[in-house]
Amino acid sequence: MALDRRGFLKFIGGATAGILATPVVWKSLDDVSIWSQNWSWIPRNIDGANSYVPTVSKLCPSGVGVRVRLVDGRPVRVLTNNDHPLGGGLSSIAAAEVQLLYSPSRMKRPLKRTADGAYVGITWEEAETMLVEGLKKAKGGDKLAVVSGDETGTINELFTALAAEMGSKSCFLMPGEAQPAAKAWELMGGEGQVGYDIEKSDYVLAIGANVLETWGPVIRNRHAFRVGRPHGEAPAVRFAYAGPVQNNTASTADVWLAIRPGTEAVLALGLANLLIKAGAASPAADFAEFRALAARFTPEQVAAQTGVDAKRLAAVAQELAKAKRPLVIAGSEFGQGGGAAPVLAGLALNSLLGSMNREGGIRALPYARKVVPAAMDRKALLQNDLVAWLGKVASGKAAAPQAVVFYEANPVYALPQADAVKATLAMACDLVLPVPMGLERFDDVDTPYGCGQVVYALAVPALAPLVDARPAGDVVIGIAKKLGADLGVAAFADALKAKAEARGASFTEPSATNAHVSGAVLPVNGIALRPDVLSKAIDVKAPAFPVALAPVAKLNVGTSMTATPPFNTKTVRRWEIQGKELYVMMNGATAAKLGLRKHDRIELSNPAGKFTVRVNVFEGVMNDTVAVPAGHGHTAFDEFSKGKGENVMRLLAAGAEPGTGLSVWTSAGVNIAKA
Repeated sequence: MALDRRGFLKFIGGATAGILATPVVWKSLDDVSIWSQNWSWIPRNIDGANSYVPTVSKLCPSGVGVRVRLVDGRPVRVLTNNDHPLGGGLSSIAAAEVQLLYSPSRMKRPLKRTADGAYVGITWEEAETMLVEGLKKAKGGDKLAVVSGDETGTINELFTALAAEMGSKSCFLMPGEAQPAAKAWELMGGEGQVGYDIEKSDYVLAIGANVLETWGPVIRNRHAFRVGRPHGEAPAVRFAYAGPVQNNTASTADVWLAIRPGTEAVLALGLANLLIKAGAASPAADFAEFRALAARFTPEQVAAQTGVDAKRLAAVAQELAKAKRPLVIAGSEFGQGGGAAPVLAGLALNSLLGSMNREGGIRALPYARKVVPAAMDRKALLQNDLVAWLGKVASGKAAAPQAVVFYEANPVYALPQADAVKATLAMACDLVLPVPMGLERFDDVDTPYGCGQVVYALAVPALAPLVDARPAGDVVIGIAKKLGADLGVAAFADALKAKAEARGASFTEPSATNAHVSGAVLPVNGIALRPDVLSKAIDVKAPAFPVALAPVAKLNVGTSMTATPPFNTKTVRRWEIQGKELYVMMNGATAAKLGLRKHDRIELSNPAGKFTVRVNVFEGVMNDTVAVPAGHGHTAFDEFSKGKGENVMRLLAAGAEPGTGLSVWTSAGVNIAKA
């Protein structure tokens, strides 16, 4: 269900407390373009002994394993850690972590909102008193809601346990790739978490999933790509990518299939049809029904719906059939809102290829047992649909909470229909609490979605917090005690120790990685292909707008929680941002059809929102499609991000996926007019 402005006003009007926990907060500064890297707030070189701290990035969504170089005890640089199971390279976000430690945009103390809407600094004692009083009003029933931006941390167990002690089950993760995958796997009857053994595959087909830029443990993915293609030798693995834009994955892959946005499941079923005709089969009990469904997707039908050339479709099907260890990965081009149907169709392809629980294929990875007794486990948390819940609140089908806690989450920026969210949630928190950044705290990363094996990694601090910040886990435990609840752990460190033991890890002695790898897998028996669900979910309708919208995500410009770090401003391409203006991309044929030329100023609009941008002509975009760079258009953070470009989420509206009910927002279109 789409969210309207009135619903959000109703939702916020019923809330008495909004609490935000974040390491990097938004500071109102003059919007000045600064493209130099000689900023006064960055410490200068010092002399001293070198030391190195192995850890894992909590800022980068890939969860990359790194080493932090210290000089005389002070962090100066983030380096690669090739020994880490999530390592083998360095992401642009992780590389900027040391710099962000010293950023003037960091919040230095707790803040509370005054009656006039301003924020003033307070002590931690005042903050905790205010927090306790606010939470007391939210006790009983689903009056407390929790939204977390950390998909892999044990911290979620503490937040959900606190909510449970207060009688609430309204706990949510910010949208990502893991949630539709969990839904698809559950529908198929699978247990545990879907894993992808990219490292041992000899042919990887990514449908929508931007595996070499933003999808899953991308640094590990890139490392597998590099190892499988040694310089001067025949490649041991081939990569193919299907998507509407020649993004970094498409330009690096051996094969790019240009398809219309939102047609990923159709492409997968077209490939399934060709494979079945060539003799492929699945042991699933509903294979006959699936075969009948796939037969409807002839190469000609798939070409008409997706725009892909029928001969190229057949060529990829043949390559998949010939590969010894093929692997299909399906997901969203920009990491969220893609629905379960593409993943379901992709998993069905893996079943046809014999890739279930096989080296180089799909692996069912066990979830770790929860270590906080009252907590919601990871499987249950992934089943909770934040956008759908907000829709129910907006329509009156669910009660508005009395208090909302956001942990490292920025729903104002990162949810669909951003204009409606922004109008009511922006700067709406009554209390803002600074937590240490990832390099300043103990934390953990448990098997990011996309890993081919269980990986538990410990994040360890390289230094003490540089501001008056407190670890969120210990704050939650302390607040729970003041509310009369015992979460079962005395300190967050105890929860981390218990989680490590639950994964079979022990970190009593320092190591080169602080990481543990397990080969444990669950049996894959009785998997269903669910043609009954797919037949409903892939009802492709004629476009409602003349031009399809394709968001393009890249790690260098930040994440939904952290905007472009100053260190990364020089990686933003010339025709992505000029001054404050965003450039969008379309191919020459589309531009000519619309009477447009490069640099023309245009307005993109649909019922969800509108904004003005400029045109860049790029032939790596599907016909009748406009590619919009994601990660821009922040209204806060610092002078390097604030007011630069537009937020593509303003043009994306949420709906329910037929057959699964999951919230989706990838199939959007726009009207284009000269501005």
